[in-house]
Amino acid sequence: MNAIDELLQGYGRFRAGYYPQKQELFDRLSREGQSPRVAMVACCDSRVDPAIILDCSPGEMFVIRNVANLVPPYEQAGTYHGTSAALEFAVLDLQVEHVVIMGHAYCGGIRSLITTEPAPGRQREFIGPWMDIARDACKVAFDRARADAAHPARECEQAGVRASLDNLRTFPWVRDREAEGRLQLHGWYFDLDQGELLALDAETDRFEVIEAPIPESLERHAL
Repeated sequence: MNAIDELLQGYGRFRAGYYPQKQELFDRLSREGQSPRVAMVACCDSRVDPAIILDCSPGEMFVIRNVANLVPPYEQAGTYHGTSAALEFAVLDLQVEHVVIMGHAYCGGIRSLITTEPAPGRQREFIGPWMDIARDACKVAFDRARADAAHPARECEQAGVRASLDNLRTFPWVRDREAEGRLQLHGWYFDLDQGELLALDAETDRFEVIEAPIPESLERHAL
């Protein structure tokens, strides 16, 4: 069975199981449109799906995925601004109450910044300029990690989250809403090895493990 056939089998399970069970939800979303309260900037990495990690139903979270979960700084030059456009829609049109930047372990984009000798044939036309968004922050984190005998890749992945939060605050409509208390910004990090979610503490500037609340039902979104 090839990869597309496997996907279509998954679609069959969705049509036969999940969709009928959630018919009322889909009907409501069709009638009323979406009104998520959270926008999530996450990585396109296939191992890290925010909806699965956070057990979300359709309509609960507006997800913006790109290479290395980066937010570029606010600027009006150029032509194409996919991440900025999605953020603009989430904040100004959907009026989300929270924006979360979620980094993760083993991020290929971040690790490309700390690989000293790229493998032959790995030059890319678009990834390099995009990753420049986090280059300076990762260099500082990498040098500090080596001096402190810390884990360089993890420190750089988390530095990318911090850099994106800083860039997020360069958007005037984000900065204004945060100052007015209408919007909260969060930095998260998912540890693939332990299955743990960490949050950036604004006071200590450190990522701390989030203690998961006791679930109301482990079967909430089970098929």
